[in-house]
Amino acid sequence: MRRILITGSLGQIGTELTCHFRREYGVDRVVASDLIRKDVPEVIGEGHFEQLDVLDAERLAAVVRAYNIDTVVHLAAILSAIGEEIPQRAFDVNMNGLYKVLEVAREYKLAVFTPSSIAAFGPSTPADRTPQDTLQRPNTMYGVTKVAGELLCDYYHHRYGIDTRGVRLPGLISYKTPPGGGTTDYAVHIYYEAIRQGRYESYIAEGTKMDMMYMPDCLKAFTMLLEADPARLKHRNAFNITAMSVSPEEIAASIRQHLPDFQLSFKVDPVRQAIADSWPNSMDDSCAQQEWDWKPDYDLSAMTADMFAQLRKDQGNKDEGSPPTGCGT
Repeated sequence: MRRILITGSLGQIGTELTCHFRREYGVDRVVASDLIRKDVPEVIGEGHFEQLDVLDAERLAAVVRAYNIDTVVHLAAILSAIGEEIPQRAFDVNMNGLYKVLEVAREYKLAVFTPSSIAAFGPSTPADRTPQDTLQRPNTMYGVTKVAGELLCDYYHHRYGIDTRGVRLPGLISYKTPPGGGTTDYAVHIYYEAIRQGRYESYIAEGTKMDMMYMPDCLKAFTMLLEADPARLKHRNAFNITAMSVSPEEIAASIRQHLPDFQLSFKVDPVRQAIADSWPNSMDDSCAQQEWDWKPDYDLSAMTADMFAQLRKDQGNKDEGSPPTGCGT
């Protein structure tokens, strides 16, 4: 049974992944970590937590030794929109953080799972059903670090035999954890604002299609690839995965199945729109299907129905003064 260290565990993915892995592998076998200790009781209060800067290799190695870690799930990163505001910091955290993780993995013979992103593609990449292996010329610092990270993980696998694996994540939609500065965050905000105000002003333009995925499918994909038979893996560190390719107005139409009076308007943010325009409309995830049997459980309709059910339940709990739910729910 694995002993897993998760970096960036208090972020959008990390919070839910920590709970998911603790259910899968056991509470005592999953160590959460992040740069700053924040009040996230479902992560900090229900298992091991270590305050950790991934740029500090000595501290990282000490945590690995202390908990007898054999697998690092490396999530700590600065995302696309924020990365354009602080590109130098984004390069340092995203590239040097990964390098430090891989060096500790080389020394202690650890497996490493780290996600890439649709941001690893660029405006010259084929936009529709983007192939697994294709031209990658991103024009954001986040995208540049993701392409370099894919190559670096490939190198450590081929040069040192490190078991490196990863997926190219689309935009992620979750009812549990707020997003953390990505271009696709509108697809989370739109559901929250539909419940709160019955309307949403999108910073992404009408007709802009991007790949999206519901968080339960993301967690499923992490587990599936982490436990996949290595003999089947022709690719390792950048599997295209997706569940749906949608535009803001298509999400709005799905929301109107539950809130008929929902209103969508547009006030385009040119920075985030330029990033979105450089990304694929849809990805071809056939390699993930063939090599580790990937298949999502949620399409747009199923995701919207569950988002509304969960957000309304959460609102009801707040109105009644109920405590927030933890990893067990």
